[in-house]
Amino acid sequence: MGVDLLGPDPIYRQIAAVIVERIKDGTYEPDRAIPSEAAFCAEFDVSRNTVRSAIRLLNKEGVLRTVMGRGTFVVRQDGAPPPG
Repeated sequence: MGVDLLGPDPIYRQIAAVIVERIKDGTYEPDRAIPSEAAFCAEFDVSRNTVRSAIRLLNKEGVLRTVMGRGTFVVRQDGAPPPG
């Protein structure tokens, strides 16, 4: 699944959808960091602002959690506490 730079949906929403799909298929696991903003910029050939908008949206929806200085992590959706 990629992004359609000329499509009607905003690019940041398309990137957010790709991240959610990767969470669902197990590519990104709960309580683990997702790739860096720079990695997403390179993968999708978009600006950091666009990637930040996608991550901000998923933070707001409770899918991701950004920890300053540590990264952005997948939030466990099954209600179980984080391991440890």
